[in-house]
Amino acid sequence: MTTQLAYLALLGLVALERGFELGLSRRNAARAFTEGGIEVGHGHFGVMRALHTAVFFACAREVVALGRPFDPRLGLPMLALALAAQGLRYWAITTLGPRWNVRVIVVPGAPVVTSGPYRWLRHPNYAAVVAEGIAIPLIHGAWLTALVFTLANAWLLATRIRVEERALADYCAQSEQLDARPRFVPIRGAR
Repeated sequence: MTTQLAYLALLGLVALERGFELGLSRRNAARAFTEGGIEVGHGHFGVMRALHTAVFFACAREVVALGRPFDPRLGLPMLALALAAQGLRYWAITTLGPRWNVRVIVVPGAPVVTSGPYRWLRHPNYAAVVAEGIAIPLIHGAWLTALVFTLANAWLLATRIRVEERALADYCAQSEQLDARPRFVPIRGAR
């Protein structure tokens, strides 16, 4: 099997995993709405969905059409980073339980989660997304996709985080507990 086929299979597996997450998100959203949940910032969600879908096609196209080679010196560490990011991502999802969602839905009065990776970071799931956005394309040398996705995602995350933190401050109890935590990097002073 060529490395391109293996890479395309990996992209397919990650896309299937994202499909599972969307189903989980829909169930969690329905539950949140029955508990009085409020969705905020839905205007940017369509852009986020399009960007996060397009990255898979862009990775595949760049690797196949431009013949990007697999270099194990870069590809294997990026695979390890992608797997570590998945671990962080699922730790965040598990910690939030039914409150995890791909949309910004808050239940007024609900306490802010401060356990699991949220003990150290305000946005561990977004840290995982940033790492994946760099690592997954670079597994097979799709550096152009990694660059474009990272820049576009940085712009999108700036909006998303502003919306989410505002919603937590406006609707959730103890939201001020998050202020002392860094957003992405668990290092003292890194905000």
